[in-house]
Amino acid sequence: MVFKAATMRMTAKSPPSPDYPGMPVALPGRLPEGIRIYAVGDVHGRNDLLQALLERVRAHVAANPITRPHVIFVGDYVDRGSSSRQVVDTLLHLQSDYQDTIFLQGNHERYVLDFIDNPASLPDWLRLGGLETLRSYGLPPHNFLDPRTQELLAMSLSLAMHQNGHLGFLRNLPSSFICGDFFFVHAGVRPGVPLDQQNHRDLLEIRKEFLDCTSNFGKMVVHGHTPVSEVEIRSNRINIDTGAYATGRLTCVAIERDRLQII
Repeated sequence: MVFKAATMRMTAKSPPSPDYPGMPVALPGRLPEGIRIYAVGDVHGRNDLLQALLERVRAHVAANPITRPHVIFVGDYVDRGSSSRQVVDTLLHLQSDYQDTIFLQGNHERYVLDFIDNPASLPDWLRLGGLETLRSYGLPPHNFLDPRTQELLAMSLSLAMHQNGHLGFLRNLPSSFICGDFFFVHAGVRPGVPLDQQNHRDLLEIRKEFLDCTSNFGKMVVHGHTPVSEVEIRSNRINIDTGAYATGRLTCVAIERDRLQII
């Protein structure tokens, strides 16, 4: 099946049954034999949706055994939704369920680290959903314009996250992952730049130049970052961010060989 540049859309409004997750779609790339990747879009503090989705993934693996199931998250676990701390807890525990779990860094994980390292960035972070993350750690700000308050808040958040392993988790997230003909990343890649020479900031934040590009990137890019109403499959990329925190729809796609299904 040859993909054209025009968008091909797949609905994700109704969760399919775990033993038949929807009609498979042919892709112009292929994974190695014996590997199935479950790629999960932006969670943004919606632990309720994450827990429900993981149950569907477990059921799908049980009904469709495979040698090496990989679960890949494309970043943005925190901010906006009300349960950022709980989401990170869930992800850490997931590592004990699946040997092959990959957690990529999103721009919102970077915002948390930026605030801890530079407390004066607090007002910017709050405008991007940081208040909900602070509340989930029991740290609502009172006067976030006061430099001393910002410093104390950053120290308190750092301590809270360090005690339960969250800070180390966020600091050690990779920015991309390659498997077969697929390149997994949070935001996308800069056109014309080899994948192994991409700028870290582009991988976390790029939008227009990447989204408007119809050229081959060298791999099929699987990404989130820019919310869409439905999973978006194009000739060179797959967008799996369906705006979970606002829409109540957290998306996961299963990729095996050269086929994709929504879970």
